[in-house]
Amino acid sequence: MAKKIVPPIAKIIPKTLEKHGDVRIDNYYWLNDRENPEVIDYLNKENDYYQKSTAHTKQFQAILFEEMKARIKEDDQSVPYFYNGYWYITRFEIGKGYPIYARKKQSLEAEEEILFDCNEMAKDHAYFKLTGLSVSDDNKWISFGVDTVSRRQYTIQIKNLETNEILPLKIENTTGGATWANDNKTFFYSRKDEQTLRPDKIFKHELDSSPENDILVYFEKDETFDVSVYKSKSRKYIMINSDSTMTSEYRYLLASKPNGKFKVFQKRTRGLEYSISHFEDHFYIVTNKDKATNFKLMKTPEDATSKENWVDLIPHREQVLVEAIDIFKDYLVVSERFNGLNQLKIMPWKGKEYYLPFDSETYMAYTTTNIDFDTEILRYSYQSLATPSSVIDFNMRTKEKTVLKEQEVLGGTYDKSNYTEKRIWATAKDGIKVPISMIYKNGVVQNGKNPTLLYAYGSYGVTMDCHFSSVRLSLLDRGFIFAIAHVRGGEDLGRNWYDNGKLLKKKNTFTDFIACSEFLIKEKYTSNEHLYAEGGSAGGLLMGAIINMAPNLYKGVIAQVPFVDVVTTMLDDSIPLTTSEYDEWGNPNQKKYYDYMKSYSPYDNVVAQDYPNIYISTGLHDSQVQYWEPAKWIAKLRVLKTNNNQLYLDVNMDAGHGGASGRFEALKEIAKEYCFLLDLQGIQG
Repeated sequence: MAKKIVPPIAKIIPKTLEKHGDVRIDNYYWLNDRENPEVIDYLNKENDYYQKSTAHTKQFQAILFEEMKARIKEDDQSVPYFYNGYWYITRFEIGKGYPIYARKKQSLEAEEEILFDCNEMAKDHAYFKLTGLSVSDDNKWISFGVDTVSRRQYTIQIKNLETNEILPLKIENTTGGATWANDNKTFFYSRKDEQTLRPDKIFKHELDSSPENDILVYFEKDETFDVSVYKSKSRKYIMINSDSTMTSEYRYLLASKPNGKFKVFQKRTRGLEYSISHFEDHFYIVTNKDKATNFKLMKTPEDATSKENWVDLIPHREQVLVEAIDIFKDYLVVSERFNGLNQLKIMPWKGKEYYLPFDSETYMAYTTTNIDFDTEILRYSYQSLATPSSVIDFNMRTKEKTVLKEQEVLGGTYDKSNYTEKRIWATAKDGIKVPISMIYKNGVVQNGKNPTLLYAYGSYGVTMDCHFSSVRLSLLDRGFIFAIAHVRGGEDLGRNWYDNGKLLKKKNTFTDFIACSEFLIKEKYTSNEHLYAEGGSAGGLLMGAIINMAPNLYKGVIAQVPFVDVVTTMLDDSIPLTTSEYDEWGNPNQKKYYDYMKSYSPYDNVVAQDYPNIYISTGLHDSQVQYWEPAKWIAKLRVLKTNNNQLYLDVNMDAGHGGASGRFEALKEIAKEYCFLLDLQGIQG
């Protein structure tokens, strides 16, 4: 007789937490100590339980991994882009999991110069991430950031591109990026608070000097703001951006005078958001000034940047969200969103404006690398749930388009005409219509028996666009419907869509998702015996909330790096991100926000009831959502749930919020998730 696999039960050490006269008892608070050997032991036991319980799927996981990997072109490369005399290329080689960054001088026929081979750099590390590549104007120096822990604390280093020597210089605890001044020896970078990991300082460094002598040029005292630094596309200005969820402030300095003093563009005003681009003798501003909820485009002279000088260029429109702009010598391109869909508006400085035509309802289109001012070519990307991603050069004068690259789905069997993609609308609890984008293989019948995976995020105004995934074919080709619920809290239908899913309206995110689930069941796409839900990070909060509120709707739920201990985390301002999140969730030091958060916080609302099958993933070094949130959540679920459904915690002991770092390692994590779903469906191959 097979030995029964027993799940680990975390020990109970009650801790009393009191706020506003309200007392909470947290039995698992002790798990909040990464240095405690008992904590590591518990996490290892959870991993062991997951591994043993799913041992029968190991072979299937391997099959799925190879299947997904086989669709991806291993010796792939990006579309080259030209900048300051060089063509830049990112490429992959067969059998290697990390990118190679290269460039060629003037011509694509020129000899390749390898900037970085991340396969070599990653050799001795369980986790490796290279970011923030930045080349000086004289093409002699390149700065880069490296993270080998997965806490997004990058070390900046410098490479001499003439000698290929990496300088001994190491600047720790940064965001990884650096911005060169025009003197080719000075650069600016942002450094993080050691404890909260909030980027709060901008420093200036000169080559041949010690980081200890770096000059602090800006310190952001307000804990709800992050800071970053970059160079304007015109290369004329160094810009410092201070940003919170609801408020912006910029400072600017001539890139030719790095020892000058930064000037404030428009001082922060609570609720005023703006972003700026520079062209000739004006700044162009995307802003919500004058109650422009969906943003508008304004402009102002270089020498008069405060808001009383701003004038409308594109006025506010109730139904159209202005997301971003790209400026060219003869054209302005505006990225908009109407009725949940991307639009690219071409506006010649002299001539008639027009929109790029797109004909699907489940697509995404966005401008990509447009570094050059003096060109009539716009580079953009297009894809849909069924259409592989393409990079397109569009001539804004002749309106001719050239597809430079379409993502290859290897194997020779993929044909998008074999799949149906559509958009349907569910009615939310308050009568609002919520869009659902979906894709499935032709032949699916609405009989209530189709396995369906419903995905959502629903926070920070992040829009869940309809991207193509060759990996997803492993579900679609086994009969799954894949659907995205465009719930409030994202910005899918404009800024109001976001505003109505945050702070004291956060529960709309959860009830929208439940309404979408019920609609799919009512319309017989699926049933609660075949419906699965998935979300990560703040989308993991969504998963935690819906299984407390409507556990009977779902057969299984995947919660990736879930933010589930909302009240305790938001009361702890030492944790990375907390203070900058007050405008998203509310500040629980104020009783009205405390009470509202407590009413939906997944960890605080676990009760004795039947729960669906649940797979939870996390990373020990996660800086965004600390590992102890899912660890405490699963410990509480184990004790309180009243059925024998599967409950797994899968902890990556080497990684953080983004999961594994190698190009194909991440596929192993997806294979585990898919196996969880397919096994519950009784699909073994």
